[in-house]
Amino acid sequence: MDKQEILPVIIANFPDGILVFDEKNNLLLVNPKAEALLGLSTGDLTNKPISELKNLSVFEPLAELIGLEAGSKIKDVFRGKIKTKENLTLEVTTASLNNDGGKKGTLVVLHEVTREKMIERMKTEFVSLSAHQLRTPLSAIKWTLRMLLDGDLGRITKEQKSFIEKIYRSNERMIFLINDLLNVSRIEEGTYVYKVALGDIEPMVESAIGLYKEEIKRKKIKVEFKKPKERLPQVRMDTEKIELAFQNFLDNAIRYNHIGGKVIVSLKYDKKEIEVAVKDTGIGIPKDQQDRVFSRFFRAANVMREGTDGTGLGLFITKNIIEAHGGKVWFESEENKGSTFYFSLPME
Repeated sequence: MDKQEILPVIIANFPDGILVFDEKNNLLLVNPKAEALLGLSTGDLTNKPISELKNLSVFEPLAELIGLEAGSKIKDVFRGKIKTKENLTLEVTTASLNNDGGKKGTLVVLHEVTREKMIERMKTEFVSLSAHQLRTPLSAIKWTLRMLLDGDLGRITKEQKSFIEKIYRSNERMIFLINDLLNVSRIEEGTYVYKVALGDIEPMVESAIGLYKEEIKRKKIKVEFKKPKERLPQVRMDTEKIELAFQNFLDNAIRYNHIGGKVIVSLKYDKKEIEVAVKDTGIGIPKDQQDRVFSRFFRAANVMREGTDGTGLGLFITKNIIEAHGGKVWFESEENKGSTFYFSLPME
Protein backbone atom coordinates (compact mmCIF):
# COMPACT_ATOMS: atom_id res chain seq x y z
CA MET A 1 0.00 0.00 0.00
CA ASP A 2 1.53 3.32 -1.06
CA LYS A 3 1.20 6.70 0.68
CA GLN A 4 -1.72 7.85 -1.46
CA GLU A 5 -3.72 4.75 -0.50
CA ILE A 6 -2.94 4.98 3.22
CA LEU A 7 -4.54 8.40 3.87
CA PRO A 8 -8.12 7.46 2.81
CA VAL A 9 -7.89 4.28 4.89
CA ILE A 10 -6.75 6.24 7.97
CA ILE A 11 -9.57 8.77 7.56
CA ALA A 12 -12.20 6.06 7.03
CA ASN A 13 -11.11 4.15 10.15
CA PHE A 14 -10.24 7.08 12.40
CA PRO A 15 -11.93 6.66 15.83
CA ASP A 16 -13.03 10.34 15.95
CA GLY A 17 -15.36 12.15 13.59
CA ILE A 18 -13.64 14.23 10.89
CA LEU A 19 -15.16 17.06 8.85
CA VAL A 20 -13.13 19.01 6.28
CA PHE A 21 -14.28 22.42 5.00
CA ASP A 22 -12.73 24.35 2.11
CA GLU A 23 -11.69 28.02 2.29
CA LYS A 24 -15.30 29.07 1.57
CA ASN A 25 -16.62 26.82 4.38
CA ASN A 26 -18.13 24.30 1.99
CA LEU A 27 -18.07 20.80 3.45
CA LEU A 28 -15.74 18.60 1.38
CA LEU A 29 -15.30 15.44 3.43
CA VAL A 30 -17.08 13.52 6.17
CA ASN A 31 -15.65 10.28 7.56
CA PRO A 32 -17.85 7.34 8.68
CA LYS A 33 -17.41 8.13 12.40
CA ALA A 34 -18.71 11.69 11.87
CA GLU A 35 -21.70 10.29 9.97
CA ALA A 36 -22.47 7.97 12.90
CA LEU A 37 -22.10 10.74 15.51
CA LEU A 38 -24.32 13.16 13.59
CA GLY A 39 -26.78 10.49 12.44
CA LEU A 40 -26.48 11.68 8.85
CA SER A 41 -25.08 10.23 5.65
CA THR A 42 -22.38 11.80 3.50
CA GLY A 43 -25.06 12.64 0.94
CA ASP A 44 -26.94 14.68 3.55
CA LEU A 45 -23.86 16.77 4.30
CA THR A 46 -21.42 17.22 1.45
CA ASN A 47 -21.92 19.65 -1.40
CA LYS A 48 -24.75 21.39 0.48
CA PRO A 49 -25.05 25.17 0.79
CA ILE A 50 -24.04 26.52 4.19
CA SER A 51 -27.62 27.64 4.85
CA GLU A 52 -28.86 24.05 4.43
CA LEU A 53 -26.24 22.65 6.81
CA LYS A 54 -27.21 25.16 9.50
CA ASN A 55 -30.87 24.22 9.12
CA LEU A 56 -30.19 20.59 10.02
CA SER A 57 -31.18 20.38 13.71
CA VAL A 58 -28.39 17.94 14.60
CA PHE A 59 -25.82 20.20 12.87
CA GLU A 60 -27.02 23.46 14.45
CA PRO A 61 -25.03 23.21 17.76
CA LEU A 62 -21.81 22.57 15.81
CA ALA A 63 -22.49 25.46 13.42
CA GLU A 64 -23.12 27.78 16.37
CA LEU A 65 -19.91 26.73 18.14
CA ILE A 66 -17.53 27.09 15.19
CA GLY A 67 -19.27 30.09 13.64
CA LEU A 68 -20.12 28.47 10.35
CA GLU A 69 -21.05 31.28 7.99
CA ALA A 70 -20.57 31.58 4.23
CA GLY A 71 -17.39 33.51 3.52
CA SER A 72 -16.49 34.05 7.20
CA LYS A 73 -13.65 32.47 9.12
CA ILE A 74 -14.36 29.32 11.13
CA LYS A 75 -13.51 29.99 14.78
CA ASP A 76 -10.51 28.45 16.49
CA VAL A 77 -11.98 25.98 18.99
CA PHE A 78 -10.14 23.65 21.36
CA ARG A 79 -12.19 21.01 23.15
CA GLY A 80 -15.44 22.94 22.94
CA LYS A 81 -18.47 20.97 24.14
CA ILE A 82 -21.73 20.50 22.25
CA LYS A 83 -24.75 18.29 22.78
CA THR A 84 -26.22 17.15 19.46
CA LYS A 85 -28.65 14.61 20.88
CA GLU A 86 -30.15 13.91 24.30
CA ASN A 87 -27.54 11.28 25.20
CA LEU A 88 -24.62 12.41 23.07
CA THR A 89 -21.95 14.96 24.05
CA LEU A 90 -19.15 15.82 21.63
CA GLU A 91 -15.83 17.58 22.16
CA VAL A 92 -14.97 19.78 19.16
CA THR A 93 -11.54 20.95 18.02
CA THR A 94 -10.76 22.90 14.85
CA ALA A 95 -7.45 23.25 12.98
CA SER A 96 -6.46 25.26 9.90
CA LEU A 97 -5.26 23.35 6.84
CA ASN A 98 -2.42 25.31 5.28
CA ASN A 99 0.13 24.89 2.52
CA ASP A 100 2.68 27.19 0.89
CA GLY A 101 -0.08 29.08 -0.86
CA GLY A 102 -1.94 29.89 2.36
CA LYS A 103 -5.02 28.49 4.08
CA LYS A 104 -6.86 25.84 2.09
CA GLY A 105 -9.54 24.89 4.56
CA THR A 106 -10.41 23.80 8.10
CA LEU A 107 -10.33 20.43 9.84
CA VAL A 108 -13.00 19.80 12.49
CA VAL A 109 -12.54 16.83 14.83
CA LEU A 110 -15.49 15.40 16.81
CA HIS A 111 -14.59 13.35 19.87
CA GLU A 112 -17.36 11.67 21.87
CA VAL A 113 -17.21 12.37 25.62
CA THR A 114 -20.71 11.21 26.62
CA ARG A 115 -19.42 8.63 29.12
CA GLU A 116 -16.91 11.06 30.65
CA LYS A 117 -19.59 13.75 31.10
CA MET A 118 -21.96 11.19 32.65
CA ILE A 119 -19.27 10.12 35.15
CA GLU A 120 -18.50 13.80 35.94
CA ARG A 121 -22.19 14.45 36.57
CA MET A 122 -22.47 11.40 38.86
CA LYS A 123 -19.39 12.53 40.82
CA THR A 124 -20.80 16.04 41.14
CA GLU A 125 -24.13 14.71 42.39
CA PHE A 126 -22.37 12.42 44.90
CA VAL A 127 -20.17 15.26 46.22
CA SER A 128 -23.17 17.58 46.50
CA LEU A 129 -25.29 15.01 48.38
CA SER A 130 -22.45 14.04 50.72
CA ALA A 131 -21.55 17.66 51.46
CA HIS A 132 -25.16 18.57 52.26
CA GLN A 133 -25.47 15.60 54.62
CA LEU A 134 -22.21 16.48 56.39
CA ARG A 135 -22.88 20.20 56.79
CA THR A 136 -25.87 19.84 59.14
CA PRO A 137 -24.14 17.79 61.91
CA LEU A 138 -20.95 19.86 61.58
CA SER A 139 -22.94 23.06 62.09
CA ALA A 140 -24.58 21.56 65.18
CA ILE A 141 -21.15 20.62 66.56
CA LYS A 142 -19.87 24.13 65.85
CA TRP A 143 -22.61 25.89 67.83
CA THR A 144 -22.38 23.43 70.71
CA LEU A 145 -18.63 24.05 70.97
CA ARG A 146 -19.26 27.80 70.76
CA MET A 147 -21.69 27.58 73.68
CA LEU A 148 -19.09 25.69 75.71
CA LEU A 149 -16.40 28.28 74.95
CA ASP A 150 -18.73 31.18 75.80
CA GLY A 151 -19.63 29.60 79.16
CA ASP A 152 -23.32 29.18 78.29
CA LEU A 153 -23.21 25.58 79.56
CA GLY A 154 -21.20 26.29 82.71
CA ARG A 155 -17.67 27.24 83.63
CA ILE A 156 -14.76 25.32 82.12
CA THR A 157 -11.10 25.21 83.10
CA LYS A 158 -8.31 26.83 81.10
CA GLU A 159 -7.06 23.41 79.99
CA GLN A 160 -10.57 22.34 78.89
CA LYS A 161 -10.97 25.58 76.96
CA SER A 162 -7.69 25.00 75.13
CA PHE A 163 -8.81 21.53 73.99
CA ILE A 164 -12.26 22.77 72.93
CA GLU A 165 -10.71 25.63 70.93
CA LYS A 166 -8.60 23.10 68.99
CA ILE A 167 -11.70 21.01 68.27
CA TYR A 168 -13.58 24.16 67.23
CA ARG A 169 -10.84 25.16 64.73
CA SER A 170 -10.74 21.64 63.27
CA ASN A 171 -14.52 21.68 62.91
CA GLU A 172 -14.30 25.08 61.18
CA ARG A 173 -11.80 23.66 58.66
CA MET A 174 -14.22 20.84 57.90
CA ILE A 175 -17.06 23.32 57.34
CA PHE A 176 -14.87 25.41 55.00
CA LEU A 177 -14.04 22.26 53.02
CA ILE A 178 -17.72 21.29 52.78
CA ASN A 179 -18.66 24.80 51.62
CA ASP A 180 -15.93 24.71 48.96
CA LEU A 181 -17.14 21.32 47.71
CA LEU A 182 -20.72 22.62 47.52
CA ASN A 183 -19.53 25.69 45.62
CA VAL A 184 -17.67 23.50 43.11
CA SER A 185 -20.78 21.33 42.66
CA ARG A 186 -22.92 24.40 41.94
CA ILE A 187 -20.33 25.71 39.47
CA GLU A 188 -20.38 22.42 37.58
CA GLU A 189 -24.19 22.42 37.59
CA GLY A 190 -24.21 25.99 36.21
CA THR A 191 -26.32 27.31 39.12
CA TYR A 192 -23.72 29.34 41.00
CA VAL A 193 -23.89 33.01 39.97
CA TYR A 194 -27.51 34.15 39.91
CA LYS A 195 -28.07 37.26 42.14
CA VAL A 196 -26.63 39.85 39.75
CA ALA A 197 -27.33 43.52 40.53
CA LEU A 198 -25.51 46.86 40.66
CA GLY A 199 -23.13 47.01 43.62
CA ASP A 200 -20.10 48.83 45.06
CA ILE A 201 -16.70 47.12 45.06
CA GLU A 202 -14.91 49.34 47.61
CA PRO A 203 -17.06 48.72 50.73
CA MET A 204 -17.17 45.02 49.88
CA VAL A 205 -13.34 44.89 49.85
CA GLU A 206 -13.08 46.84 53.13
CA SER A 207 -15.62 44.50 54.77
CA ALA A 208 -13.72 41.41 53.63
CA ILE A 209 -10.41 42.76 54.98
CA GLY A 210 -12.11 43.33 58.33
CA LEU A 211 -13.04 39.64 58.54
CA TYR A 212 -9.33 38.74 58.68
CA LYS A 213 -8.24 41.23 61.35
CA GLU A 214 -7.52 38.52 63.95
CA GLU A 215 -5.35 36.47 61.56
CA ILE A 216 -3.63 39.65 60.31
CA LYS A 217 -2.84 40.58 63.93
CA ARG A 218 -1.66 37.07 64.78
CA LYS A 219 0.81 36.95 61.87
CA LYS A 220 1.81 40.62 62.32
CA ILE A 221 1.06 41.31 58.67
CA LYS A 222 0.84 44.89 57.40
CA VAL A 223 -2.17 45.35 55.10
CA GLU A 224 -2.31 48.39 52.81
CA PHE A 225 -5.47 49.29 50.86
CA LYS A 226 -4.85 51.46 47.79
CA LYS A 227 -7.95 52.89 46.14
CA PRO A 228 -8.68 55.65 43.60
CA LYS A 229 -9.32 59.14 44.97
CA GLU A 230 -12.59 59.41 43.05
CA ARG A 231 -15.62 57.30 43.91
CA LEU A 232 -15.78 54.11 41.85
CA PRO A 233 -18.93 53.54 39.79
CA GLN A 234 -21.18 50.60 40.57
CA VAL A 235 -20.71 47.37 38.64
CA ARG A 236 -23.14 44.56 37.85
CA MET A 237 -22.22 41.59 40.01
CA ASP A 238 -23.38 38.90 42.37
CA THR A 239 -21.97 40.69 45.44
CA GLU A 240 -21.86 37.60 47.65
CA LYS A 241 -19.87 35.65 45.05
CA ILE A 242 -17.48 38.51 44.19
CA GLU A 243 -16.79 38.95 47.91
CA LEU A 244 -15.98 35.23 48.11
CA ALA A 245 -13.65 35.58 45.09
CA PHE A 246 -11.80 38.45 46.78
CA GLN A 247 -11.68 36.58 50.11
CA ASN A 248 -10.01 33.64 48.38
CA PHE A 249 -7.27 35.96 47.08
CA LEU A 250 -6.85 37.65 50.47
CA ASP A 251 -6.95 34.38 52.40
CA ASN A 252 -4.08 32.99 50.29
CA ALA A 253 -2.09 36.23 50.62
CA ILE A 254 -2.30 35.96 54.42
CA ARG A 255 -2.12 32.17 54.77
CA TYR A 256 0.99 31.76 52.62
CA ASN A 257 2.76 34.90 53.84
CA HIS A 258 5.59 35.11 56.32
CA ILE A 259 5.27 36.42 59.88
CA GLY A 260 5.61 40.19 59.62
CA GLY A 261 4.91 40.13 55.87
CA LYS A 262 2.97 42.64 53.80
CA VAL A 263 -0.23 42.56 51.73
CA ILE A 264 -1.25 45.34 49.34
CA VAL A 265 -4.84 45.46 48.08
CA SER A 266 -5.48 47.87 45.21
CA LEU A 267 -8.41 48.97 43.04
CA LYS A 268 -8.12 50.49 39.55
CA TYR A 269 -10.74 51.85 37.17
CA ASP A 270 -10.32 52.76 33.49
CA LYS A 271 -13.93 53.30 32.31
CA LYS A 272 -14.01 49.83 30.69
CA GLU A 273 -13.38 47.70 33.76
CA ILE A 274 -12.60 47.66 37.46
CA GLU A 275 -9.44 45.80 38.44
CA VAL A 276 -8.80 44.28 41.88
CA ALA A 277 -5.27 43.20 42.84
CA VAL A 278 -3.91 41.45 45.95
CA LYS A 279 -0.11 41.47 46.31
CA ASP A 280 1.78 39.58 49.02
CA THR A 281 5.37 39.00 50.14
CA GLY A 282 4.81 35.30 50.76
CA ILE A 283 6.31 32.03 49.57
CA GLY A 284 5.25 32.41 45.93
CA ILE A 285 4.50 29.65 43.42
CA PRO A 286 7.18 27.49 41.71
CA LYS A 287 7.45 28.41 38.02
CA ASP A 288 7.01 24.83 36.78
CA GLN A 289 3.64 24.58 38.57
CA GLN A 290 2.11 27.93 37.66
CA ASP A 291 0.03 26.61 34.74
CA ARG A 292 -2.04 24.54 37.22
CA VAL A 293 -2.82 27.32 39.70
CA PHE A 294 -6.53 27.62 38.82
CA SER A 295 -7.12 23.85 38.65
CA ARG A 296 -9.26 21.98 41.15
CA PHE A 297 -7.42 20.72 44.25
CA PHE A 298 -4.10 22.28 43.20
CA ARG A 299 -1.64 22.98 45.99
CA ALA A 300 1.95 23.93 45.17
CA ALA A 301 4.83 21.74 46.34
CA ASN A 302 6.31 24.46 48.56
CA VAL A 303 2.90 24.96 50.23
CA MET A 304 2.70 21.23 50.97
CA ARG A 305 6.17 21.33 52.53
CA GLU A 306 5.09 24.22 54.77
CA GLY A 307 2.24 22.08 56.09
CA THR A 308 -0.34 24.87 55.77
CA ASP A 309 -4.07 24.14 55.60
CA GLY A 310 -6.08 24.52 52.42
CA THR A 311 -8.44 22.68 50.08
CA GLY A 312 -6.90 23.69 46.76
CA LEU A 313 -10.35 24.83 45.58
CA GLY A 314 -10.34 28.56 46.32
CA LEU A 315 -8.66 29.77 43.11
CA PHE A 316 -10.69 27.37 40.97
CA ILE A 317 -13.87 28.82 42.50
CA THR A 318 -12.63 32.40 42.06
CA LYS A 319 -11.78 31.84 38.38
CA ASN A 320 -15.26 30.47 37.68
CA ILE A 321 -16.97 33.32 39.56
CA ILE A 322 -15.06 36.01 37.67
CA GLU A 323 -15.47 34.39 34.24
CA ALA A 324 -19.21 33.95 34.89
CA HIS A 325 -19.29 37.78 35.24
CA GLY A 326 -17.49 38.20 31.90
CA GLY A 327 -14.27 39.19 33.70
CA LYS A 328 -10.67 37.98 33.67
CA VAL A 329 -8.40 36.48 36.32
CA TRP A 330 -4.59 36.21 36.23
CA PHE A 331 -1.50 36.36 38.43
CA GLU A 332 2.24 37.00 38.68
CA SER A 333 4.43 35.04 41.07
CA GLU A 334 8.02 34.23 41.91
CA GLU A 335 8.96 31.58 44.45
CA ASN A 336 10.21 33.03 47.77
CA LYS A 337 9.35 36.58 46.63
CA GLY A 338 5.56 36.63 46.64
CA SER A 339 2.56 36.73 44.33
CA THR A 340 0.06 39.21 42.91
CA PHE A 341 -3.39 37.97 41.95
CA TYR A 342 -5.74 40.05 39.81
CA PHE A 343 -9.31 39.96 38.63
CA SER A 344 -11.24 42.47 36.53
CA LEU A 345 -14.96 43.05 36.05
CA PRO A 346 -16.31 44.74 32.90
CA MET A 347 -18.35 47.94 33.12
CA GLU A 348 -21.67 47.55 31.33
